Amino acid sequence: MTQPHEVFKPGDALLIVDVQNDFCPGGALPIEEGDRVVAVINPWIEAALEKGVPVYASRDWHPVGHVSFSEQGGDWPPHCVQDTPGAAFHKDLNLPGNTMVITKGVRFDQDQNSAFDQTGLAEEFRRSRIHRVFVAGLALDVCVQATVIDALAQGFETLVLLSATRPVTEEGGRIAVENMKKAGAVIYDQ
Repeated sequence: MTQPHEVFKPGDALLIVDVQNDFCPGGALPIEEGDRVVAVINPWIEAALEKGVPVYASRDWHPVGHVSFSEQGGDWPPHCVQDTPGAAFHKDLNLPGNTMVITKGVRFDQDQNSAFDQTGLAEEFRRSRIHRVFVAGLALDVCVQATVIDALAQGFETLVLLSATRPVTEEGGRIAVENMKKAGAVIYDQ
């Protein structure tokens, strides 16, 4: 089995999507076994540090009464509200001090599922000469899928660390994997 430190090379980035308390068991919008991605992601973080590969972490950071919340006519219960414990990254996720944090979901007029949606991340990747991105996190069939599709659309080679993700629903996860494959993503399942 290939180890994370054997995979990374110059021009790579590790992008961790929304591994926040509200998406883990006990949170406001829990994904079944969402917390289990942490043990899979941590070795990838360690390998990235070892190889000098930058680590990025996106987070939902919604204002109170966000348009995506069901009380406002959105699809989701209130979650990841700014400066609440639910919006914090999972305590066992070993994010290094130099992690670049991408804040999304802050607009009052729309949701932002993708870490690339009006965040400047594509420009940051180009400026940093990143060509290939490894994506992990939550949820596979929502924000991970949107991020992967946008990364590909921006011209980045994109690999999904499948064991480091969890879907909202099993069926949604299967559909997301097919959608990402069709868009050109490599599904890395080890």
